[in-house]
Amino acid sequence: MPERTARIERKTAETDVTVSLRLDGEGRTRCDTGFAFADHMLTLFGFWAGFDLEVACRGDHAVDAHHSLEDVGLALGQALLAAAGDRVGIERVGYARVPMDEALAEVTADLSGRPYLVYLEDTLPAVVAGEEKDVWREFFKSLAMSAKMNLHICFVYGQNGHHQLEAAFKALGMSLRRALAAGRTGVPSTKGSLDR
Repeated sequence: MPERTARIERKTAETDVTVSLRLDGEGRTRCDTGFAFADHMLTLFGFWAGFDLEVACRGDHAVDAHHSLEDVGLALGQALLAAAGDRVGIERVGYARVPMDEALAEVTADLSGRPYLVYLEDTLPAVVAGEEKDVWREFFKSLAMSAKMNLHICFVYGQNGHHQLEAAFKALGMSLRRALAAGRTGVPSTKGSLDR
């Protein structure tokens, strides 16, 4: 397989985001979004995916984390899509179920080219690390749409929001590692093509 890397720069009136991604990496990360909890989650994601990941974001933090996390999700998804290339030879679908103390999360990802998000988060507390829980749905929605992947995230149970999100980010990394693994020949679709 050729080297699978991408660099995405996204600049708006609200944020300035840069993402560098190497899919076949060693799990090395450097994340600076301006929100330490988000940096922690992205670090977990990159490590468990085995990606080399760098994320930098300057945003309108005086408002809240919404625009920054949404735009980081968009840029990260674009980087995943670009780095994956034509997706010939990949497994395409990955699944992981990860515990973190009392919490359990499961993630299934299909790099089908057909973006969709199912996000079941009834157990998340209303506020996690000082931000409303909805910023995470927006992050995952942006990620799924810009990566053109079908992404299902289920917070199965838990009481601590930090633990639940940590389990989800680890599971996301593991599921994408499996989906992007080389193990097939040709395009992984009975239609003979993706994105249709």
